[in-house]
Amino acid sequence: MAVPYVDIEEIEKHNSRADCWVVVHSKVFDVSVYLPSHPGGSEIILRYAGQDASVAYDEVHAPGIIEETLPRERFIGLLDPTKHIIRQRIDRADIENVTNTVSKKPSGSNAKPELFKLISTHDFEKVARETFTKKAFAFYSSAATDLVTHHANSHFYRRIMIRPRVLINVKDVNIEQSILGYESKAPFFVSPAAMAKLAHPNGELALAKGSASEGIIQIVSNNASFPLSSIIQAGNPQQTFFFQLYVNKDRDKTAELLHKARELGVKAIFVTVDAPVPGKREADERVAAENFSSPISGAVASNDKKGGGMGRLMGAYVDSALSWEDLPWIKQTSQLPIVLKGVQTAADVRKAVEYGVNGVFLSNHGGRSLDTAQPSILTLLELHKLSPNVFDEIQIYIDGGITRGSDILKAIALGATAVGIGRPYLYSLAYGAEGVEHLTQILKDELATSMRLCGITSLDQAHPGLLNTQDIDHLVPTTWKDHPYITWKPKSRM
Repeated sequence: MAVPYVDIEEIEKHNSRADCWVVVHSKVFDVSVYLPSHPGGSEIILRYAGQDASVAYDEVHAPGIIEETLPRERFIGLLDPTKHIIRQRIDRADIENVTNTVSKKPSGSNAKPELFKLISTHDFEKVARETFTKKAFAFYSSAATDLVTHHANSHFYRRIMIRPRVLINVKDVNIEQSILGYESKAPFFVSPAAMAKLAHPNGELALAKGSASEGIIQIVSNNASFPLSSIIQAGNPQQTFFFQLYVNKDRDKTAELLHKARELGVKAIFVTVDAPVPGKREADERVAAENFSSPISGAVASNDKKGGGMGRLMGAYVDSALSWEDLPWIKQTSQLPIVLKGVQTAADVRKAVEYGVNGVFLSNHGGRSLDTAQPSILTLLELHKLSPNVFDEIQIYIDGGITRGSDILKAIALGATAVGIGRPYLYSLAYGAEGVEHLTQILKDELATSMRLCGITSLDQAHPGLLNTQDIDHLVPTTWKDHPYITWKPKSRM
């Protein structure tokens, strides 16, 4: 059926709250029913009622969001190309208040060094600190309150020593891994992280393209800055995507999202369970939020009396009533493998196995939720002490503070199937998809080098005997739930 053309005079008639049409990139849409639910408010749309809103739309929205959001019947047709183009009335206040933060570079920022000069994850962080907007870097780098957990995540990897073996033929090394039955060229993946468009105009699209090029898996965030379909299309047909889920208070919206993810070819759902409410990230709160919204969750960033924390304000839709009893519903609704992301004790790992999940992701949200929660690598050791059999029952993943190939090797030697890399990939977006590829190559090379120097040639040769964990062994919990020596209990539990 041919798409109808709509002339200018007809479009201009539909310029009220009850009857509102807008033009976006020559496509005419009836947005009347959407006005009350627009995350940025209805007034911004009404300023362009009966007109071309393309420029204002592009300032804050990823391509394809409007098609993803509106029902198909709200697409009226194409702007008649034989007539003169509608003059785009751009309100400068809109551009200032609803602007793409990527276009606003921090004053006095240094020029980026050539990509080949970056040789570690720390180099990418330095470039991001100097070139991202103040808000973008604060949002990505911030962690909860005093940053204790954030720093402990990486510090504890440094306290684990390697015990290399020598005189072994290590000419050929294989770092490939199977993750939930899907092949990956490395035992690490792109951890889900919100609003990648703050770092680069192509955001998650660049992550998808770079991941596809390097043969690794990307977990798409529920708060991504592009529609899920656009992100998947940016990769290649053979690429594996997983999806990270925050369960919405409106369960119908979660069900709709899970169905869509399955239809688009997503292979597994990673349910975030360590953030029923957002943590207090003071660096993020101190910098005013830009008016950015996520096309997947519908969450919108703004400011209030508590500050401008994007993580807090965009997490308002998350259902804090989520419980173990909801897991069967998620699995049945999605018809996909389920992984719990954010498990922090051996007791909860064991419970996850009892509820039939397909994997557990040991994580403390990068230190962004509850400060002073123990580092993830300590939880991995706790699992060995208290519930070692789970390693034969499900796959275990881990993230938090992993910045070197040797960190990846340590996690694999302690039983993890794969590790997640979060912030470094956001920082790599300073260079778009090429940055993602370059960072991945650095980590692959560091891992392969660490393996050779350790005396192994494949991941299945990595084992705990290659490590000396004694510097932190005394910190590993020895009981499931109770304190090891305090017997006092509050009266409510007696």
